Amino acid sequence: MRVLEAQEAFFLARRPRKDSPHTTAAYRRDLHGINRLLAEDAGVEPEALVVDRLTAGALRSAFGRFADTHAKSSVLRAWSTWNQFLTFCVSEALLPGNPMAAVARPKTPPLSPKPLRGEDTPERLLSAVAAGARRARDPWPERDLLVVALGLVVGLRSAEMRALRVGSIVGRPGERRVHVRGKGSRERSVPIETAMERVVDDYLASCRRRFPLLRLSDDAALLLDRRGRPIGRGGLEYLMRCCYRWAGLHDRVPAGANLHALRHTFATRLAEDGASASEIMALLGHASLATTQNYIQVTAREQRAAVASNRTYRAFPDRSPAG
Repeated sequence: MRVLEAQEAFFLARRPRKDSPHTTAAYRRDLHGINRLLAEDAGVEPEALVVDRLTAGALRSAFGRFADTHAKSSVLRAWSTWNQFLTFCVSEALLPGNPMAAVARPKTPPLSPKPLRGEDTPERLLSAVAAGARRARDPWPERDLLVVALGLVVGLRSAEMRALRVGSIVGRPGERRVHVRGKGSRERSVPIETAMERVVDDYLASCRRRFPLLRLSDDAALLLDRRGRPIGRGGLEYLMRCCYRWAGLHDRVPAGANLHALRHTFATRLAEDGASASEIMALLGHASLATTQNYIQVTAREQRAAVASNRTYRAFPDRSPAG
């Protein structure tokens, strides 16, 4: 069988998993990138590549060349995609075994949380955004505040924010929850307090004032841009960078975190305030407890408590000698 035909069969077999379009597109890119290198090494066009040519040696060569021009994270993702595809080939009796075990891959870097730096940073950010600190051609503090709050007190990822509908806020006043569709189409429901309910209500009221002809039905996108269209990924990232800058907090954002720093802050504050790993796992929408345990750094409070338990401290005198 030709490799491209086997890959289409692989995607057909995955359809019941209900992968997101983003996930499917990423898988296709990973397969296509290695297909091209395998075909070049074999001296054929990708369309002519056959499954029998997917040997350990051929894959090692292709992944070696792929690694020369891609970051570790990209190589890891491609390795995982090909491992799943070739496992499918084995299950379909297209190959006698999965050769990916013989293909080296980078070590998975340890997950390192990147919360906002500074004990009072979340409060300062919320206050600045609510006061309209972000200067823009068309300022919209109600929308900006909702975005910041969805990260800090609901713990949402960027994609989860953009997927929210007006009807995602469910329940009676005082008992509302945000219904979230997360990675792997896993769903969760995060409770919100009255203060957050007011943020949502104020934002929706501002939408009605800005776009009087817009129908805010339950299936309409919750977060909008200034033209009344669903906000995009780039728009959301730009919004957050501006919020940090105008609040004077850009130096407290870990490199590469931006919007995701809000989610990390949500998780670390839960840990500091005594939430269990299983509770945090459910609120973050992780698939396994191991992910949550790696995701959440030992908090500063726990580190201090651990150091304080060192019995050597008992040998210190109660007070410094008089000068």
